[in-house]
Amino acid sequence: MALSQSYVHGASATPLIGETIGAHFDRACARWAEREALVVRHQGIRWSYRELGARVDELAAALIGLGLTPNERVGIWSPNNAEWVLTQFATAKAGLVLVNINPAYRMAEVEYALNKVGCVALITADRFKSSDYLGMLRELAPELAAATSGALAARRLPSLRTVVHLGAQDEAGMVPFAALGAHGGEAERARLAALASNLQFDDAINIQFTSGTTGYPKGATLTHHNLLNNGYFVGQEMRLTERDRVCIPVPLYHCFGMVLGNIACVTHGAAMVYPAEGFDPLAVLETVEAERCTALYGVPTMFIAELDHPEFARFDLGSLRTGIMAGSPCPIEVMKRVVADMHMSEVTICYGMTETSPVSFQTAVDDSYERRVSTVGRIHPHVEVKIVDGEGRIVEPGTPGELCTRGYSVMRGYWGDAEKTAEAIDAGGWMHTGDLATLDAEGYCNIVGRLKDMVIRGGENVYPREIEEFLYRHPKVADVHIIGVPDPKFGEELCAWIKLRPGERATEGEIRDFCRGQIAHYKIPRYVRFVEGFPMTVTGKVQKYLMRQQTMADLGLNERKTA
Repeated sequence: MALSQSYVHGASATPLIGETIGAHFDRACARWAEREALVVRHQGIRWSYRELGARVDELAAALIGLGLTPNERVGIWSPNNAEWVLTQFATAKAGLVLVNINPAYRMAEVEYALNKVGCVALITADRFKSSDYLGMLRELAPELAAATSGALAARRLPSLRTVVHLGAQDEAGMVPFAALGAHGGEAERARLAALASNLQFDDAINIQFTSGTTGYPKGATLTHHNLLNNGYFVGQEMRLTERDRVCIPVPLYHCFGMVLGNIACVTHGAAMVYPAEGFDPLAVLETVEAERCTALYGVPTMFIAELDHPEFARFDLGSLRTGIMAGSPCPIEVMKRVVADMHMSEVTICYGMTETSPVSFQTAVDDSYERRVSTVGRIHPHVEVKIVDGEGRIVEPGTPGELCTRGYSVMRGYWGDAEKTAEAIDAGGWMHTGDLATLDAEGYCNIVGRLKDMVIRGGENVYPREIEEFLYRHPKVADVHIIGVPDPKFGEELCAWIKLRPGERATEGEIRDFCRGQIAHYKIPRYVRFVEGFPMTVTGKVQKYLMRQQTMADLGLNERKTA
């Protein structure tokens, strides 16, 4: 039945899972005991579900042996590796709250994160890329040098008692991850078993910091129920089974990796395959071929890097069937190449946000090609969405408005921040996403931009994604992002940041000529910048506010000049 207003509800005959992550994980390990669960190419690791389950239990008992108790917060500051997935499921089984620390964080940011949620323990890599994690920790907590393991008392990190490091060398005041097993004996395993019946699926299990563009990051607090069900239904939409092998090059610290990746795999018996510590397009291509992966994940910029890699043509990617493209809007032209050149005929698009565990909409593997390149699909099971105007009234189908969502997937709130929680989740339980979207008559959703990214030029509302999609048709354009910059006459003008395909050259006039007669005059970018790349978060999201700041500085534009 066609929608009469922009409201959808994911009615489903499949019930929500009413158990903890630990209980569900145990059943998965028993059901698929001999099947491959985890492959970590850069560590040479290949574990069955039986082996993964045993190692998770060993770590969970060790965490109890370290003196950690339910609801205490344990941070993890590391790129992708086997220790990350062990920690994810071990903390869940021990009733601890896993705090995901962005691998790109530097000293002030990690200090803020650890103190904001009161982490009592931190599991950290020694270093990653240009980040010296241990060096930063020693500067934040010089008391480590003389601390007894597990008894740290640091002035700047007052809650932190224990630091576990992943390296092979002994480090003063820290516990080596490899030595944790000694802390979990029979007594700790008995306590772990007894704990299982006391944990509740509505208990907080994970804190993820949202990457705000202003102010400090907020800690979205998520439960067993949030994460387990979202991962399960994502896997259902992809038709994952125990025969699937999922290549996961996206960061585990983000919902994309730990929920759409790890939990979706575990709930369906699929294999988790990590190609590298961080994203490397060549490692991804090598891994898909060598491991015969059937699914591949990534944000659009990752897929672009893989498709444009000079060695792309030599890889056999014929094993691929499905996957997920998410994290930012998928350019139509990129989707066409993924389906045609990477054999991902059943690739799905997901839309969501950290605060909603994360997925609210997903395309189906049998949706028409047109639907999968022009929308983010339909509502997920057991989730509600409405599209509202500036006064909070539901709009008609096809009319842009703010997307609001409600249901099992909505977070408990922002840790220790009732005021920010109340701003995000209204009295009716609706999470206000800040995203501009439309729903068509059949319930398919199209994300047209961010409320804060919408450009108002001379009274006309301009949605950057519409212009980006058009410019992707230009044969020389590899990637493009549109921003608004101040203008004394029109209030705002459009600026296009364009990355050209390798070996191509173009002029501003050429780009504007391409637009004339094809899109409305007020949508044609006044400014065009050719760039080698874009400022991004570690998850591959383009930071448009930084592009705006840089463009304003380069062009000598002043916010105060606007009407």
